[in-house]
This record gives sequence, structure tokens and C-alpha cells, in this order.
Amino acid sequence: MKYLHTMVRVTDPDATVRFFELLGLKETRRMSSESGRFTLIYLAAPGDEQAEVELTHNWDPEEYTGGRNFGHLAYRVENIYETCQRLMDAGVTINRPPRDGYMAFVRTPDGISIELLQEGRLEPAEPWVSMPSVGSW
Repeated sequence: MKYLHTMVRVTDPDATVRFFELLGLKETRRMSSESGRFTLIYLAAPGDEQAEVELTHNWDPEEYTGGRNFGHLAYRVENIYETCQRLMDAGVTINRPPRDGYMAFVRTPDGISIELLQEGRLEPAEPWVSMPSVGSW
């Protein structure tokens, strides 16, 4: 058995692609179906292209609620502090800051929870240690 991809439905594909690009993912392929009225956008981390995220955009308006019901996607990062700072600088809320130097949670524009895990461990550092959590993660 081999992991292929995780699919999430999105309402704003451009905003969601920008979000995943901030995490470091790159678009690997895209296809649209006029008859099916949807677009599929695949993204992956460079060097790990076999593990993809599939963004499904249905052209007809739908309301997706309960993004938390999905669970979360998890990515290992080289430096969790730098990753969280880059996301914050772009306006992304850090729902669970990396106070322990190991784990953080953020959300996509559609409310999908993303877990960030530090490769190895970093020493706890400010401003992350004293930063409160925001909402649920």
C-alpha cells in the first residue's frame, strides 16, 4: 500500500493555492472537467511529489461546513518558528503556536486544520512560548 493524496474541497482555489505555497508546496498538476463542472489542483512538497494534496473546486456554489470534521493534514518542516513567522507575516492566524518548539496548527482559508511538526526539536523560544492559542485547532 502506498499513500497517494488527501482531497479537500475548496471554495476559493486561488487563495488556497497561495496558502499551501506559503507552506512550501508547489502545484504539480491541474485538470478541469467542463462536463463535471470541477477543477482538481494537486500540490506537493518539493522532493516528496508522491504525497499530494488534491484541492477539489466544484464550480457550482456549495457551502462546506465543519472543516474540522475532516481532521487535519500534517507536514514536517525544517524550522517551525520560521514557517509560522512566514505564515503570520502573510496574515495567517497561528491557531496553536509552536510553544514547545515542535508542533503548531494553522487553518486553510476553508477551515481545514494543518498540523506543522518540527523536524527534530527546537528549544522553546519567544515570542512563541507566551503566545496564546487562538480558537480550536
